[in-house]
Amino acid sequence: MMAVVTTGNGGYDKLVYRQVPVPVPGPGEVLLQVLAAGVNNTEINTRLGWYSSSVTAGTDAAAGVQERQQEQKSDGGWNKATPFPFIQGTDCCGRVSAVGDGVDDGGIGRRVLVRACMRPNGYDTMDNIWMASDFDGAFAQYVKVPAGEVFPVVCDWSDAELATIPCAYGTSENMLHRAGVCRADHVLVTGASGGVGSATVQLAKRRGARITAVCGQAKMDLVRALGADEVIGRDASVIEALGENAVDVVIDNVAGPNFPHMLKVLKRGGRYVSSGAIAGPMVSLDMRDMYLKDITLIGCTAWDEPVFPNLVSYIESSEIRPLVAKTFPLHEIAQAQRAFMEKRHFGNFVLIPPAPEASPDSGTFSGHTEPS
Repeated sequence: MMAVVTTGNGGYDKLVYRQVPVPVPGPGEVLLQVLAAGVNNTEINTRLGWYSSSVTAGTDAAAGVQERQQEQKSDGGWNKATPFPFIQGTDCCGRVSAVGDGVDDGGIGRRVLVRACMRPNGYDTMDNIWMASDFDGAFAQYVKVPAGEVFPVVCDWSDAELATIPCAYGTSENMLHRAGVCRADHVLVTGASGGVGSATVQLAKRRGARITAVCGQAKMDLVRALGADEVIGRDASVIEALGENAVDVVIDNVAGPNFPHMLKVLKRGGRYVSSGAIAGPMVSLDMRDMYLKDITLIGCTAWDEPVFPNLVSYIESSEIRPLVAKTFPLHEIAQAQRAFMEKRHFGNFVLIPPAPEASPDSGTFSGHTEPS
């Protein structure tokens, strides 16, 4: 099969489009033909080694440094070793092609989504592994996954639309679930035009919450159309716009220099929730804001058990909608990631692998191609 193999930390030349063996499903596993695979921050961050504790800059700045230096980081994948070379691709819409021993073959031919965050030791521990960070993912014609992580979806969405869901919407729903967001809450969402942010606006609105969103000026109308009740420009002061003690929950995957403002606008007993730090992981925390206001800080990586089944139900009942910005052939992954980093898009980019019987002309690939 054809796949994009990430060979190490560094630039787009580390994305090698080449032929690799089709994986064989073992006991308790299924083999999926990948129909579409979403593009996310996490694949870029892993390739760049951004999760390393040695990195203190935001994702944009870190990308520029690592693209130039191509420094290999022993702790660059979720602050542990990354299993290079391997196949990335966290978001997968696929079709069940084969099953391993002990798996019912009645699902062969069904279109499914893969729960990218897996809890191999059960939900009584926060231990978790991620497809495409800890083992091979969906930037390929086929991928094998545990059978229990595959969820059939019955809807009229396209393959590309379904591929926008797992990482961004799963991350968002997990944060809202952990924070217990409900109709009574006023929720502040930063980075609201990004993949996780735009999902959060939709999913918080679905829960009936009042939403104030923060995004760039050019995308404010688009965020309003998703359900935001109020939109604040990214360069504006949230304290001036909202006042202190104004919101019940902050969903913040931006962090960076504006982190202290988030605690100021939270009410007493408020909840601050994060699963990312695109503006920078190192922040200033005034402990008095945290403890005198009885604020709860909630970090989210491991998805709780109800999260993914809930998402599937929202899709099937038409309670959320996908946001596909553009699709690219799989071999154009470098163009897709470059465009992703420019952040001019709204919604998600999706890669489409070639049909199993066909492969693209390697001469059009903008990363790096090796002979099979």
